[in-house]
Amino acid sequence: MNVLLFARARDLMGKDCVEISLPTNATVAELRRALGEAFPALRQLLAHSAIAVGEDYAKDDVIIPPNVDAAVVPPVSGG
Repeated sequence: MNVLLFARARDLMGKDCVEISLPTNATVAELRRALGEAFPALRQLLAHSAIAVGEDYAKDDVIIPPNVDAAVVPPVSGG
């Protein structure tokens, strides 16, 4: 699955997306775990980031449909 990276996640990885394999019917929580294991630089940030599935933010218990992109959206501050 393609996972888009925004803000600090993009900065940490040095690119705007990563690929990761997940089992069928994986949840957002499983995506967080898999990303943290595959990309340790993201591990701490993932706990505080929103995850979008398709075009909507998703809670950890949401099942990710096949052939849908996800995104890591870290908290941002501004003024």
